[in-house]
Amino acid sequence: VEPMSRRNSNVHTGLPNPTSDAIKCSLIKGDYLYFHYGCDGQDDRGWGCGYRTVQTLSSWICHNCSPPKNHSRPVPSLPEIQQALVTMGDKTHSFSGSREWIGTFEGSLVLDHFYDVPCKVVHVRGGGAELEHVAVAELHQHFEKHSSPVMMGGDRDNSSKGVLGVWTGDKGSYLLVLDPHYCGCELDRTELQRRGWVAWKRVSSLDQSSFYNLCLPQTARLLNVF
Repeated sequence: VEPMSRRNSNVHTGLPNPTSDAIKCSLIKGDYLYFHYGCDGQDDRGWGCGYRTVQTLSSWICHNCSPPKNHSRPVPSLPEIQQALVTMGDKTHSFSGSREWIGTFEGSLVLDHFYDVPCKVVHVRGGGAELEHVAVAELHQHFEKHSSPVMMGGDRDNSSKGVLGVWTGDKGSYLLVLDPHYCGCELDRTELQRRGWVAWKRVSSLDQSSFYNLCLPQTARLLNVF
């Protein structure tokens, strides 16, 4: 299951930097496809954002990781993701075919199940200091070592999002956020960027009363040479 056009690949390319005062910038390497509401014809508005972020991470693994067996396993569909979670005993049979959400923990199970990629799940307590220091440090370290996109979600801010990079400047940090909530006709990357579906977001703009979880695919040992 993949979006119809390669126009949906690497949609952050060409996005301007958030500021001119970079102290440190860490980004993903390699290719991915942007999965979002309805991109494969299934109407998952209101419940499918976590699945779409998992699909984006899966596409990155398919394109950038060895051994070759990872390339023979296509990006799983939403029904396949649900069935996998039932098969491994994380969900009951009623979950299959439902509109129940999934989060970072389920995302980690799915990536391990389909691709043998273990994930580190990091819990970041609410509050600006935790986000600005704990989350940012984890993300810099992750992108430098593993190069893969990250899944992010929380409690009060329960909208799943992909994170493709982190930028630290003199006046705070930014996350490069890929938002799976777009639904509509296919847009090219310039239009997606203009509308903010992929954008640099100030860490301080995140919900300061929400905790956040990060699902960090541990892909260093599987990487092809970029």
